[in-house]
Amino acid sequence: MNLAGKKILLGVSGGIAAYKSCELLRLLQKKGAEVRVCMTEAATQFVAPLTFASLSKCPVYLKNGAVEARPFQHIDFPRWADLYLVVPATANVIGKFVYGIADDPVSLCFMSCTGPRFIAPAMNVAMFNSPAVKRNLETLRSFENTFVMDSPAGELACGEVGKGRLLDPAEIVEYLEGANVMPDSLSPRTCSGAASPISSASNSSSQSVVLNNVKDCSQPVTLSETKGPVKSCPTQSPAAQFLQETALQDLPVSGERVPRVLITAGRTEEAIDPVRYISNRSSGKTAVAIAATFLANGFDVSVVAGPMEAEFPGAVHVTKIKSACDMHKAVLEQMKNADVLVHCAAVADYRPKVAATEKIKDSRSQLVLELEPNPNILRDSVAQKRANQVIVGFALETDHFKEHAAEKLKKSGADALLLNAPVAANSGFGFDEVRYALIRANSRKAQESGDSRNAAEVEIPEMKMGSKIDLAQEIVDFSLNQLKNA
Repeated sequence: MNLAGKKILLGVSGGIAAYKSCELLRLLQKKGAEVRVCMTEAATQFVAPLTFASLSKCPVYLKNGAVEARPFQHIDFPRWADLYLVVPATANVIGKFVYGIADDPVSLCFMSCTGPRFIAPAMNVAMFNSPAVKRNLETLRSFENTFVMDSPAGELACGEVGKGRLLDPAEIVEYLEGANVMPDSLSPRTCSGAASPISSASNSSSQSVVLNNVKDCSQPVTLSETKGPVKSCPTQSPAAQFLQETALQDLPVSGERVPRVLITAGRTEEAIDPVRYISNRSSGKTAVAIAATFLANGFDVSVVAGPMEAEFPGAVHVTKIKSACDMHKAVLEQMKNADVLVHCAAVADYRPKVAATEKIKDSRSQLVLELEPNPNILRDSVAQKRANQVIVGFALETDHFKEHAAEKLKKSGADALLLNAPVAANSGFGFDEVRYALIRANSRKAQESGDSRNAAEVEIPEMKMGSKIDLAQEIVDFSLNQLKNA
């Protein structure tokens, strides 16, 4: 089956393997497919809906959506899709499929789906070998238009070894490509008068969907079951491809086969007294988009995060801090294990020289605060930078954008600086779009010319409006390119 142009509904249920669905979504997009996501409530405990909303550029269908969402998502979503893919499928959701229980988005979409349905089980070996699950899987395979993938033996998340492991995302993509369930003459499947059930202009943080009218398809899709085992798949994530090309020789951590990124996120809070503080505005959405995109591209992701509203995917390692000094200490300790550093946090430039130990009483008289500068985390990390590390800083500017960002890049010594300007309507803080440009240091030109004056030059592209996930992918692509050429 050619995935280019296909509309795929991805159902995610609540297993630890849910984080792999992020990489799967990106691989399907790279094949040219359009992907939308529905999740069980349990799945949201492993991966935040915002992650999938950012990756798919569309809100996620959840059980508890916004009140303005129309009540027919469970029909319109599968009717929009050419095929329904459930990854991972837990023992619980498989049982629902078999016995006709429909009480969450994933099982509701399964019941109303009339097209091909692909199921990728994932669970502990004891559950996989239980008589109930064996019977349910056998029954599920007998359903029309339903294809159950293998769950090979291997090391499971709990540390045990046995069957029940989720197929790797690349193997799932190859399984779909080898499935003869949708003739290319129907690529992509269209319905006269049908429209996408999702408004791409919706705010992805709303965790709901806006639905358009969708008419019935007059022609059903003909199916023929896939034969033979799933082969090993040559498709690789960009990070895996990078590792293969570099033969692992330059990685800083001996024996580590996954490149690592360290991201700063959120805002810092500098105490005035026990209840008041100095801070910057930051929802954390940009950092979550960056973390999710690095994760989807095969990186091991760690974050040093100050207070923020957005949530990270469950597979991200998070160190929580409050102040700029705490973030400075954590970053300098953890950066030695990272291949890439992305400084995305909104760090307060100053802190009170003395913080009161008790609440300052409101006397309505003037209050004078003596401030002192916080450490510059970006510059201090650059000072400890290894030759094969990549460091990307952030610059939020409200005027003379390019000039100020170029000056900051020169002073910091970072490899690149992500300039973002939250001054356009409906963009920036709390929104899913932002005006930005990735400004690169022109170090290669300086090396080739041998002129130290060129080291200060930077490449300044035009600013553009885009989603935060587009911004994140640009940082990932730049980082991978730098690592390859290190």
